[in-house]
Amino acid sequence: MWTTINQIFASHHSQNAWAHLASTSAWHKILPNATDGTTNVHLVLTAAKANDKQAFVVLDGGDNITQAYL
Repeated sequence: MWTTINQIFASHHSQNAWAHLASTSAWHKILPNATDGTTNVHLVLTAAKANDKQAFVVLDGGDNITQAYL
């Protein structure tokens, strides 16, 4: 789904990154399958937020973010 990113969150813990999506009005965890994958998806969402662009976000059955692109 195409959506605006309201907020971004990450902590010092490995693979712990979240995004608040405007389309669902909820926080969604970036699925922690691989460290690089979590970082890459987080960077795409951060770029969308920083540039006031929408991102296409794919959610799995548990509402975790599995993919994102601009």
